[in-house]
Amino acid sequence: TLPSGLEILRTFSGAVIFLEILFGTIVWILVASTGVPLPVLQGWVMFVAVTAWFLSIVFLSVFLFGYANRITVNWNQADFIFHGATFVFYFGAFLLQAATTSLHHFPRKFNSTMQETILSGREYNISIAASV
Repeated sequence: TLPSGLEILRTFSGAVIFLEILFGTIVWILVASTGVPLPVLQGWVMFVAVTAWFLSIVFLSVFLFGYANRITVNWNQADFIFHGATFVFYFGAFLLQAATTSLHHFPRKFNSTMQETILSGREYNISIAASV
């Protein structure tokens, strides 16, 4: 049988899921606390962070509440696919967030007389933290 309850957190998979929830929450907060200069890029980052966070909670809940023993699925394969897909999506989100951060020094014209950078100094630092 598979571990259920808090025993799942003592396994490698349970610890990884817990870390995905923790770091997904941090990314979600950091990206949400900045302005959104490039909505397409940062929208995808937020979508990945929120979706992966929610699915990680659901996946962990399946083990915490013992549903894994009632559902006949190859849980090793499901775990591998889940973490692999999460890695691919988070890596893509990392690249987009890093691209947004790298555009910090480029000017952004609001009209013909006013220019400012895409990210302020504070937002630049938050974007670096979200990228990491």
